Amino acid sequence: MVKNKENIPAKMVESLFNKVANLIEQARARVATAMNVAEVYTKYQIGRYIVEEEQSGKKRAEYGKQVLEGLSERLTAHYGDGWSYSNLRQIRQFFLTYSNLTDTVCQISDTPNFTLSWSHYQVLMRIKNDEERRFYEIEATSGNWSVRELQRQYGSSLYERLALSQDKEKVARLSQVGNVVEKPEDIINNPVTLEFVGLKPDASYSETSLETAIINKLQEFLLELGKGFLFESRQKRFSFDEDNYYVDLVLYNRLLQCYVLVDLKVDKLTHQDLGQMQMYVNYYDRYVKQDFEKPTIGILLCKEKKDALVKLTLPKDANIYASVYELYLPDKKLLQAKVKEWINEFENK
Repeated sequence: MVKNKENIPAKMVESLFNKVANLIEQARARVATAMNVAEVYTKYQIGRYIVEEEQSGKKRAEYGKQVLEGLSERLTAHYGDGWSYSNLRQIRQFFLTYSNLTDTVCQISDTPNFTLSWSHYQVLMRIKNDEERRFYEIEATSGNWSVRELQRQYGSSLYERLALSQDKEKVARLSQVGNVVEKPEDIINNPVTLEFVGLKPDASYSETSLETAIINKLQEFLLELGKGFLFESRQKRFSFDEDNYYVDLVLYNRLLQCYVLVDLKVDKLTHQDLGQMQMYVNYYDRYVKQDFEKPTIGILLCKEKKDALVKLTLPKDANIYASVYELYLPDKKLLQAKVKEWINEFENK
């Protein structure tokens, strides 16, 4: 005898639905990813055919534009929009960029391993520096960046800021393995760019206003800080000797397996600020941190700092870092020039 639907426990239906729905969503995501990557491989091969046709002889190269215009008409008539002459030129450039070819080189390399969508590669193609382009491709893949996030990270000069905040010997690694988080120093960007919070650089604002603006754009803030950050709380209170203390932001880094305490300072950093953060970190290490977790990290985001003061105030083994924040995108050309200068100095040595 078949039971009526009304007799089926609602919780069993809800549990089964959630499992099936999750499976369907995962399958759809895999299909969408596979389709996006298939489109990239297809356009790479189309670019290969175009370049091979042009390289078949001087006479064929002379008619290159006419051939592409004719190909555009035929493809558009057969497959619809998306095959304009300008798009075919971009596809041709995509092949030249990712096969490490130039217009005058005839040797064609093997097909690269593509992991992103065509829209991602349209952004990446605009990056002329090969090392920088590889870095953003690695980070976009590992971080599952949207096209918008890729554009934002490139616009905020993430590559240059990371390069300038690390040892010169590690700059080359950025284009090979991306930004690898292995120790506390690896999660600190200097400066931290907070243009997305919407505060005007020349306006007057309080630390509470800055904190609220960050919370309202929390996803962007965690991505700007780096890899592996999770949000726990804001204005986290803890009591000690009958006094109450408040940490602006409490985060957790799953890659380093440790708490990360963030204090915001809208003025110049003082030794009192550093001492206060040292106390916060000591409290978390002694009363909050579990045995399996790594030591707590303290980060002071400030409008202005002096490195000499930081070094003089903190002990050498302090797990505390000060980083300047900016409410506008940095001058990309200036940072690029600085990175190039650093690399040249290192190579000359």
